[in-house]
Amino acid sequence: MAFKVNENCIGCGLCTGIAPDVFELSDEGHAVVKAQPADPAQAKEAEEQCPVSAIEED
Repeated sequence: MAFKVNENCIGCGLCTGIAPDVFELSDEGHAVVKAQPADPAQAKEAEEQCPVSAIEED
């Protein structure tokens, strides 16, 4: 399972707070995946909590 951030991202930072080992904010202010998680639980929680459904699984 691989996570990605789509164009819906508004840069709220919620995902970086929930899963800082997986997500970071880019210089443009949008979330990006910095590393795929070994344990997807936190990334999955970030996906579920994202207010604009910007996190997806492949």
